[in-house]
Amino acid sequence: MLERFNNNLQNKYTFLKKGKLLLACSGGLDSVVLAHLCIKSELDITLAHCNFNLRGSESDEDETFVKQLAKELGIPSITKLFDTKKYIQENGGSVQMAARALRYRWFESLMDKENFDFVLTAHHADDSLETFLINLSRGSGLDGLRGIPEQNDKIVRPLLNFSRAQILEYANSEGIVWREDSSNQESKYLRNKVRHEIVPRLKEMHPTFLNNFLQTQAYLEQTDSLVQNHMDTIKKSLFEEQERQIKIKIAALLKLRPIEAYLYQIFHEYGFTDWASLKDLLNATSGKEVLSQSHRLLRDREWLILSTNKTENQNFFWIEEGTEQMDSPINLKMEKVESIEKCPKNVAFFDKEKLNYPLMLRRWQKGDYFYPFGMQGKKKLSKYFKDEKVDVFSKEKQWLLCSDDNIVWVVGKRLDERFKVDSSTKNILKVTLSI
Repeated sequence: MLERFNNNLQNKYTFLKKGKLLLACSGGLDSVVLAHLCIKSELDITLAHCNFNLRGSESDEDETFVKQLAKELGIPSITKLFDTKKYIQENGGSVQMAARALRYRWFESLMDKENFDFVLTAHHADDSLETFLINLSRGSGLDGLRGIPEQNDKIVRPLLNFSRAQILEYANSEGIVWREDSSNQESKYLRNKVRHEIVPRLKEMHPTFLNNFLQTQAYLEQTDSLVQNHMDTIKKSLFEEQERQIKIKIAALLKLRPIEAYLYQIFHEYGFTDWASLKDLLNATSGKEVLSQSHRLLRDREWLILSTNKTENQNFFWIEEGTEQMDSPINLKMEKVESIEKCPKNVAFFDKEKLNYPLMLRRWQKGDYFYPFGMQGKKKLSKYFKDEKVDVFSKEKQWLLCSDDNIVWVVGKRLDERFKVDSSTKNILKVTLSI
């Protein structure tokens, strides 16, 4: 097993040889064997043990065991005591979900503080098979049927090609001692039912079942690679990336078949799960939207507009007289000049004596109106946006430069006729928006 482990390091995980590694160690068979293999392979590891305080003295004994193991191996160890029951009371969810959340949150903090490069976990082939069966029983797409990935960002699982039986055989041959977790035998947990009742039956029916599964998993990973390559091409043709948002032509989306599968592949990475609402959005009226925890998908005429759903907390800012530079929320430069010139939309000239300070920079609101430069009479800003075909997201991000309650400049777009420079102007203020 050690030879195969080293071959895997050489072929798949060469980056681990130079890394500072955090090894998640429960004290059980799998993680203890992984620790021994890493030491014999001369990897730089530190043991990290989570005491979830769920099994009384057993939990404390596991912690003591891991500390002693680290001493015997001549490596550092870090332990953490969690109030798991309190976490569940405050956040809900199952014991397994709580333990997972606490564990990985702690690993992330350790990586930041102690500069670890990767976290090693001792998941193996049987764990991946159990995950596959659980996901299959619940209903899953290709992602869930791939089992456990060998690497997920900074999480690496170097035992995933080994079976539980192979790990046990190695431990016995090397005289390795480990701790047994009594909760692994409790049938109230779904994974334990799969592990102790379903998997043995499958292996009894097909002695090579685990190897067959690993081969099937390899096929699924190859299929997933094909899908991802295809979707990369599709996204390049569909996505029009603009500042902090992505525009997608609805007509082009509707040509894809099967549309449900494409919607999932395009949008699941942005946290969307309500696929029925997402499909309905393709035929909805302008202004309808669907939200995920991290993103927002808006129907705007013939487009879908994808953006993060974070918004600015402050919607107005004061500008005192004499201010020459404003860096937030947008970059504005203000200067006195002697004459005006032909300029792009990001530059505006005003009669300074017509302005009442302090000026205000604010978001647009419903009911706003101004007197567009070069036109007679006032116009509602909403009508101006519609005529200029300004999309909903751009409207929400639009800033207005105001004097008292009057709009001086729809920043970057159109200034107000009432504040223009004319033949009687003595002081000219030039305002430039950095874009």
